[in-house]
Amino acid sequence: MSEISTTLKQALAAAVETIQSLDKLEAPLQRAADLIVECLNPGNKMLVCGNGGSAADAADFCTEFACRFMHDRRPFPALNLSQGGSLLTAIGNDYGFEEIFARQVAAYGKSGDVLIAITTSGKSANIKRALETAKDRNLKTIALLGRDGGSTIGIADVDLIVSGNSTARIQEAHKFLLHVLCEAVELRLPRA
Repeated sequence: MSEISTTLKQALAAAVETIQSLDKLEAPLQRAADLIVECLNPGNKMLVCGNGGSAADAADFCTEFACRFMHDRRPFPALNLSQGGSLLTAIGNDYGFEEIFARQVAAYGKSGDVLIAITTSGKSANIKRALETAKDRNLKTIALLGRDGGSTIGIADVDLIVSGNSTARIQEAHKFLLHVLCEAVELRLPRA
């Protein structure tokens, strides 16, 4: 068996096991979908953030709402706090990397909005600060966490924790959960 064959088979087995473990998240996933619907239907917005690959997942998730997911419908406001190099580097330089998302939550967030924060380790200090700031400003919060939830567990209104030791498998599962949320929420949003 070739090296790629072995790697592929091991990755597939681990991915299947991780995705199947998400079944236990049905109740918190329902609550997360409810929070998003309760936010968007009256005209509020989502703020979404993550680092690295999670930043890319945040960008995709925002695109699914501001553009479309499966159905042609009106756009809904979803801001990716991970974009905008000028703002991120200014905040990082002036206030520290831990504040790059919290400062934006303070600038853009208001009661009725939802913050969705993504961290595969559960230990990202800037994600933790964003969730704390959102709570202080009366935003609803959803955290997609990895491993055991890390130091971020319990801060959000809803924790979606993907257990495991592989960052790649956790990130893949986060992407899957985000798409499940898109699909479930889109069915409950007005088309026009």
